[in-house]
Amino acid sequence: MMQQHNMLFAGGTVIDETGERRADVRVREGIITEISSDLSAGDDELVDIAGCIVAPGFVDLHTHLREPGMPEAETIETGSRAAALGGYTAVVAMPNTDPTQDCVEVVEFVSKRGREVGLCDVRPSGSITIGRAGTQLTPFADLAAVGVHLFTDDGSGVQDEGLMRRALEYAGELGVVLAQHCEVASLTKGAVMHEGECCSHLGLPGWPALAEELMVHRDIELSRLTGSPVHLLHLSTARSVELVRAAKADGLRVTAEATPHHISLNDERLTSFDTRFKVNPPLRTTADIEEVKKGLLDGTIDAIATDHAPHPPVAKDRPLDEAPPGMLGLETALGVARSHLDCSWQHLLGAMSWRPAKIAGIDDQHGRPIVVGEPANLAVIDPDSQWEVDPSALASRSRNTPFIGVGLAARVRHTVYEGRIVVRDGKATA
Repeated sequence: MMQQHNMLFAGGTVIDETGERRADVRVREGIITEISSDLSAGDDELVDIAGCIVAPGFVDLHTHLREPGMPEAETIETGSRAAALGGYTAVVAMPNTDPTQDCVEVVEFVSKRGREVGLCDVRPSGSITIGRAGTQLTPFADLAAVGVHLFTDDGSGVQDEGLMRRALEYAGELGVVLAQHCEVASLTKGAVMHEGECCSHLGLPGWPALAEELMVHRDIELSRLTGSPVHLLHLSTARSVELVRAAKADGLRVTAEATPHHISLNDERLTSFDTRFKVNPPLRTTADIEEVKKGLLDGTIDAIATDHAPHPPVAKDRPLDEAPPGMLGLETALGVARSHLDCSWQHLLGAMSWRPAKIAGIDDQHGRPIVVGEPANLAVIDPDSQWEVDPSALASRSRNTPFIGVGLAARVRHTVYEGRIVVRDGKATA
């Protein structure tokens, strides 16, 4: 692991939860030790960041690292490197690995491997049910005892209402959070894309918005009944946003996330039959996109989460109905979000840093205000950068992104994790 060293980030604008100000930031031994204008570097390394933004490092609530079980798609090392390049200092690793993250042994393997790589903070989630099979709850208390805060069967929604109620009651007692993949499976069998005009024109099996919305409604009501928090993964429809908005108005403990691709790409992209546009939930209509964006802008949707889902070419090169859903997200999230959301930098960074940190239960280390005494987990952003994705430069082991050749705005220049520069001038240092 790289050693911490002393640095002065000079000439930037600090933006965090407390506001925006012009300041230099000194980092020593992993801690922010001084913040002021016109500081002298002295014996510290001077890092010139004139014109850049210094922000708390990003936190991704929804990352598929594929290890253990699918190293040909991604590993904890390659995924961590992709995360660092995207400005992330922490990621929540989804449990749909092989074996599933449903026991202490697998969770501890993921945590240990993340620490060994040392490029970002890898926080494993736990599955809600054994093997994500939807029939038997995992040992929540045992997993919580080794640091698991977020539980999800992501990739599958928990179909049994009674089981989900018990899971919420159990989670509430332990102080952990259940995150739901909202999909009523009986309505999506064989579905390839969003059920709508485009789907009918192509003659492809459709995935109705209702399949998501029914489970959003159900879990909001189960949260109301149990008093336990619920986090709703990758919302994609207008009605889902409306339901969450009403739940928050009622004071319920409901949070939600949306992905960069669900605010930037619509279902018409599937007319190309390009499997890079096949995701779960599917790309929706332009009207849905606008409502999801409104949800992010007004705070109904708390966080931007990547749903980074790498697949090797051999899998994505199958016919559309056979190819697995999912696309890369870590390295492009900031650029896509900045290109498609008309909001202040502080609001955007909140959706990518301090708000997801709170949901993940890691806001003691990540998403922190940039003040003296806080951990040096930082992202330095060039807000004026205009760039395109170079597939040969991706850190991910996979290449299934539809954003190759697409112009994006703003790019991460440096990432600092635990006081170490893990990305310098847009390149990973290890």
